[in-house]
Amino acid sequence: MLRLFTLLCLLALCAPLQAEILIYQPPEVADDPRNRYTLQLLQLALDKAGGDYRLQPAAKPMQQGRVLMELAQGRNVRVAWSMTSLEREAQLLPIRIPIYKGLIGWRLALIKSERRALLHEVRNLADLGRFNAGQGHDWPDTEILRGNALPVVGAPNYQSLFRMLALGRFDYFPRSLAEVWAEAEQQRAAGLVVEDSLALHYPSAVYFFVNPKDVALAAHIERGLELAIADGSFERLFQAFNGEYIERAQLGKRRILHLSNPLLPPQTPLQRKELWFQPQ
Repeated sequence: MLRLFTLLCLLALCAPLQAEILIYQPPEVADDPRNRYTLQLLQLALDKAGGDYRLQPAAKPMQQGRVLMELAQGRNVRVAWSMTSLEREAQLLPIRIPIYKGLIGWRLALIKSERRALLHEVRNLADLGRFNAGQGHDWPDTEILRGNALPVVGAPNYQSLFRMLALGRFDYFPRSLAEVWAEAEQQRAAGLVVEDSLALHYPSAVYFFVNPKDVALAAHIERGLELAIADGSFERLFQAFNGEYIERAQLGKRRILHLSNPLLPPQTPLQRKELWFQPQ
């Protein structure tokens, strides 16, 4: 019996540990192109930091506001990503490494193809204020634009914004360099295109967030991201997904309007230049 007990203990020690399931925010819509880079970066961080995690989306689609509420309450989601704000950092635990290197604050406009010249004469925020932007009603961007005296039409969900733009409910839909090109391709049949003369910029960061009690997980992800930054794999992944988009944007040929961000927390690591995209 002693030998059998010893053998069973040895077998238990040798058995592979089961991977820990890490539930992340589900896409708002099927085949959402915004998730691909983020998930690969999260997996890279987990791999760099070690440990055995298996990523799995939450069971049901959720809008961003619902995802963050579930995360804050410690239900159904363990990690999510979102643009940071004072309110979100008060409710959640941010991992303060901007996963898009601030690219989320470099904005180009989706417009209707028959209105290609819509913003060609815009030279300042007062000029831009003659037009209505469209944004999600609970997105930080909405408050940022309004804080710069720009009128915004809010929409209840992501997909409805494209339909509303196509129907002329607002004039333009500011999207980040990391999102706009894939979205324009998806919305080609609806007659939406990327405006070619103007760019908006405001300092902003998309972070991974966890529940405030999930300190160990936050430290694990942060360690993995820092290791990826140090060995260059973060930058290689960023360029693989975003380099073509940055080049297509041709920022050097656009008029750039700089906006303030009243929602940016003071802890934002703006002093770490290696964390931020800098246009040539």
